[in-house]
Amino acid sequence: MNAKARNKSGSTTPPRRQGGHGPGGGPMSMGMPAAKSLNFKASSARLLRTLSPERLRMIAVLALAIVSVALGVLGPKMLGNATNEVFNGFIGSRLPAGVSKAEVVASLQARGQDQFADMLAGMDVVPGEGVDFGAVGLILVAVLTIYVASALFGYAQGMLLTGVVQRSVFRMRRDVETKLGYLPLSYFDHQPRGEILSRVTNDIDNIAQTLQQTLSQLLNAVFTVLGVLVMMLTISPLLTLVAVATVPVAGVITMLIARRSQPQFIRQWQATGDLNAHIEEMYTGHELVKVFGRQAQAADTFRERNGELYTSSFKSQFISGTIQPSMMFVMNLGYVVIAVVGGLRVASGTMSLGDVQAFIQYSRQFTQPISQIASMMNLLQSGVASAERVFELLDEQEQSPDPIDPVRLTDVRGQVDFDAVDFSYDPDVKLIERLDLHAVPGQTIAIVGPTGAGKTTLVNLLERFYELRGGAIRLDGVDVRAMERGGLRHHIGMVLQDTWLFQGTIFDNIHYGRLDATREEVLSAAEATYVDRFVKHLPDGYDTVVDEEGSGISAGEKQLLTIARAFLADPAILILDEATSSVDTRTEVLVQRAMGKLRVGRTSFVIAHRLSTIRDADTILVMEDGAIVEQGNHETLMAAEGAYARLYNSQFAGAAAEG
Repeated sequence: MNAKARNKSGSTTPPRRQGGHGPGGGPMSMGMPAAKSLNFKASSARLLRTLSPERLRMIAVLALAIVSVALGVLGPKMLGNATNEVFNGFIGSRLPAGVSKAEVVASLQARGQDQFADMLAGMDVVPGEGVDFGAVGLILVAVLTIYVASALFGYAQGMLLTGVVQRSVFRMRRDVETKLGYLPLSYFDHQPRGEILSRVTNDIDNIAQTLQQTLSQLLNAVFTVLGVLVMMLTISPLLTLVAVATVPVAGVITMLIARRSQPQFIRQWQATGDLNAHIEEMYTGHELVKVFGRQAQAADTFRERNGELYTSSFKSQFISGTIQPSMMFVMNLGYVVIAVVGGLRVASGTMSLGDVQAFIQYSRQFTQPISQIASMMNLLQSGVASAERVFELLDEQEQSPDPIDPVRLTDVRGQVDFDAVDFSYDPDVKLIERLDLHAVPGQTIAIVGPTGAGKTTLVNLLERFYELRGGAIRLDGVDVRAMERGGLRHHIGMVLQDTWLFQGTIFDNIHYGRLDATREEVLSAAEATYVDRFVKHLPDGYDTVVDEEGSGISAGEKQLLTIARAFLADPAILILDEATSSVDTRTEVLVQRAMGKLRVGRTSFVIAHRLSTIRDADTILVMEDGAIVEQGNHETLMAAEGAYARLYNSQFAGAAAEG
């Protein structure tokens, strides 16, 4: 595969946290994400800052919300005026006509009906006149008009806000995708794929849902509280004090409950990531699980992690779910006090019935948004917990940036030099020290040695998947750190032991090696690497669709496809990491011939465990514990009767014993 197509290069974000120290996060890796306490205030502020590119639209959203709420809070006051018109007319129709209100009040006081007299004195009533239904009708039409206008402004606000949220989440997904391209390979070595996928999918979806559901309600709630507070003060400062007195009590209750639910939400999303990682690992390695009869253990682990998710989800949702009923209890107590005090003030003539009615409506409007905010706390905490997990990924230390003025090689000869190279995955565990290696253009270098000797690490360093701790690697005399990673990898083709295909046709999978290749070039590469031998027997030929698992074709055929992909890329340097391990003996002979053609004029690094496949290599390097202990051609190393000879003889001795 052409390495240029696999990785992005460069970095624009300063590093913040050291990544992993070595490989170990393959399909069956059971790594766990690091626990991190939720910093609600800082994380929520950072989440809101992701909306900053939409500031102009957010200003428009705020303006629409203010207008919508302002119109909405006028309604109860106007309905209170309608109630006053009806009540005043009702009382006036039962009073004698032709006398003044003052005379009626004096008459009532003279008869000892002081309470009724006080109430009548505070009313705008004309004795003998009934309800003015014309005035009532005008008020109702005005109320209907402002409610319709309020709804229209609210719809416009919701539509605009939806666009703001979706564009912001779109940018977040884009940033995460870009970040994944800039992260060093060491990060993926220590992160289960299911955990990364959970952050990229579940957590971002949860953020989108949180922003969509809470931003509009929060804006409306805040403006409603402010608007209603102003209207209540204009009606009765005393009753306003009663209504406001319940807020601190509700706030304390909310804080106490939220403090207990926050840790549960972070555990919930960690458990979600752990469960996803386990499921992904088990389905990716389901054949291995069945071969070793580990279905019961896998099911037990699933039940354990599913139980952890159930427990944390139950606790987080239950604890946060107690906020709203607790708030409603406190608010209902305040509502009872307002109703009693308001009734007494109407009876004393210091308030009109319409004002009490309006104030009761306002008290509901005042407490409802506060209750909404409280009920949204669980969603907010969940969303912020997800945001923190995404921000943690975005803050991971990136690979070192490419040089500002990189060296670009146009005509690569393929000379590779390792000069005093030092490298280790863990600073405390030494692996490669003071390694020297010089490969001339067109030379085939075979690298052999026991597992863990550093063979694959050597070629990973050449591709700059990891950074050196000392020394230098040069391509045609140019330090690879002076080149762009993409430019370096453009000249390197790699065929790995683990095949990688994507959802698409066989033609598309080969064409991925060089996207500007013609169909004839793709077919020629397929013929040269003997892919054509099995493709022509498929019903749809090169248009046969395969998935990432390569369903429908054998392991050897999948590996032939990856070899054809590298053949098409036509790189200056070729890396074969056990590239024929899944190919049968007859096919291996054919592939070796194809690779012989491909290696002509190219520098090739071949990692092999089957030593019979690299006997014709120009130079064979024998590695042990990160060091080159022997080098030479096959005949020279066999004559030396050293490490290579022992490896070679052990393989054929084992084969003879089996025979």
